[in-house]
Amino acid sequence: MNKLSPERRAQVIKALVEGNSIRATCRITGTAKGTVLRLLAEVGEACAKYQDEHLRNLTCRRIQCDEIWSFCYAKEKNVPDDVKGTFGFGDVWTWTALDADTKLVPAWAIGSRGAETANEFLHDLADRLAHRIQLTTDGHKVYLNAVENVFGIDIDYAMLVKLYGPGPSDEGRYSPAKCNGTETHVVRGNPDPKHISTSYVERQNLTMRMSMRRFTRLTNAFSKKIENLAYAVALHFMHYNFCRVHKTLGTTPAVAAGIADHEWTVAEIVNLLESK
Repeated sequence: MNKLSPERRAQVIKALVEGNSIRATCRITGTAKGTVLRLLAEVGEACAKYQDEHLRNLTCRRIQCDEIWSFCYAKEKNVPDDVKGTFGFGDVWTWTALDADTKLVPAWAIGSRGAETANEFLHDLADRLAHRIQLTTDGHKVYLNAVENVFGIDIDYAMLVKLYGPGPSDEGRYSPAKCNGTETHVVRGNPDPKHISTSYVERQNLTMRMSMRRFTRLTNAFSKKIENLAYAVALHFMHYNFCRVHKTLGTTPAVAAGIADHEWTVAEIVNLLESK
């Protein structure tokens, strides 16, 4: 990887953040697989560090949270007995928070769908905020205790619960069940009913699946190692927050949130390696 020019590094990163698999990136850029993986690890670590340091004291007002499923090594039903129940083998959930106004993703966490990851995720989110927020989540029950543990009464919190009809038939078994409506439940404080929504963060789930090949459903490009999944997620959010112009904003989320003073290029992400 150290022999790659900055231009070649940028070319590899561009291919990865546009949803190409590792092997496709190798073919497109003419770069060896081991080199691509080492670059992903180096850049992913640098992106995680930069965002951890700079996404602080945020003035977000309305936050939406959700979890997105993926798997690592093998699907849960196919995990070997000797590693069954070990994190990094089978189901993996990525928790994301999104600012409804600037579309910034200030925090994310990779883990199980249980209470431990929920508490870690929300503690990290709370540490990045400058003041009280309105929070909306789905109906996942672990949020109830986690939000209380982290924010106490200093939050305006509501759940948006979707009501689904019967599941699809075998012929269309990969299609989601039809959503017949929603229910809102005010849990804490006084959230504005007009802004009780998870639409933006659910749209971010689609962005993740389209921008990271390892999140695509029905693929053999899934993560084989949990570390590589974490590096890919950190790189994705670095590109999403700082480089990718959001259509409705006309700029990047980082600029809209006052975190950056210009729209980054991929070359600037590459330059993070020089400052490590």
